Amino acid sequence: MRGFSTNAIHAGQEPDPTTGAVIVPIHPSSTFAQDGVGGTRNGYEYSRSANPTRTALQECLAALEGGRHAFAFGSGMGASDVLLRVLVRPGDHVVIPHDAYGGTFRLVDKILTQWGVEYSTVDLADVDALRAALRPTTRVVWCETPTNPLLGVADIAALADVTRGTEARLVVDNTFASPYLQTPLALGADVVLHSTTKYVGGHSDVVGGALVTSDDGLAEQLAFTQNSVGSVPGPFDTWLTLRGVKTLAVRMERHCDNAERVAEMLAAHPAVAQVCYPGLESHPGHEVAAKQMRRFGGMVSFRVAAGREAALAVCAGTELFTLAESLGGVESLIEHPGAMTHASVAGSALEVPDDLVRLSVGIEDVDDLLEDLRGALTRIRS
Repeated sequence: MRGFSTNAIHAGQEPDPTTGAVIVPIHPSSTFAQDGVGGTRNGYEYSRSANPTRTALQECLAALEGGRHAFAFGSGMGASDVLLRVLVRPGDHVVIPHDAYGGTFRLVDKILTQWGVEYSTVDLADVDALRAALRPTTRVVWCETPTNPLLGVADIAALADVTRGTEARLVVDNTFASPYLQTPLALGADVVLHSTTKYVGGHSDVVGGALVTSDDGLAEQLAFTQNSVGSVPGPFDTWLTLRGVKTLAVRMERHCDNAERVAEMLAAHPAVAQVCYPGLESHPGHEVAAKQMRRFGGMVSFRVAAGREAALAVCAGTELFTLAESLGGVESLIEHPGAMTHASVAGSALEVPDDLVRLSVGIEDVDDLLEDLRGALTRIRS
């Protein structure tokens, strides 16, 4: 069996048979010549249905997640939308995390409920709470681990034990971990979702999403629905994502190295009330994360002791950490989730603390990152 980095560089990416090019070509063609009426050439007829560059990325992602089928999308939310269109119908019930990503909550709460879908929010770190929340109509248990932005950890194998034998599919949003750190299908998940905008692409220059599964019947439904609604990425975006994934393993190692140092510094800083990072032994999900993840990731969140205004000041006070949404790129980012990425959950049960700051720790020299954060924290105390 090939190793992770070998698959990242070679799966779906054999040299071009015509020219010998070692890098997958960008195929911008919207249509393809057919060998007779109704006869496609190697399965390609129109780029909404299939494109050779997209095929290469999908084969690579399937190999990295250990699945049989992968589908690339124009965004992570596009992937989420298609998956939920396939899995739920009016009258069905969905379970989402009590600290779900704001975009996921918005899709479920503002869009699906208009079509008669019901949902519950559950702390998925509590397996008994999930068991109690399941209904005969539950069709999806939507898990993030680690969660965005509170870095909660759920035991994927334990959740799979609960959903196995029911009508509910276990979906794991693996964006924060990436397939390098965690492979949910091997732990019993039915589907893995990614915003490939983040760690998979890794360079903050492309928006995309992906679904991976080993369920042949589900894959057939996903392919049909994706083609029907047209939720596909363009060939250049696909190529950029494929280029990014080649260095995923080495990037994730550096992200993790840096995040561990940042979390340790913040945990000892007097201006910080709490640090959310699964790599800290004080984190309630530390043991589960150590069991199911290779390492603990590049995301760190922390609560500022002096409250909301101080948290906003920290976000405005860094130089190397850029104030911006998104995450998972080579550069370090800082944001205030309550006012930015998670504004859509304000006033709901999923509202995040207003003194919370989220960091996407990049791959710069870690001593420079530590100095930058210390300076911002010191200025709010002076």
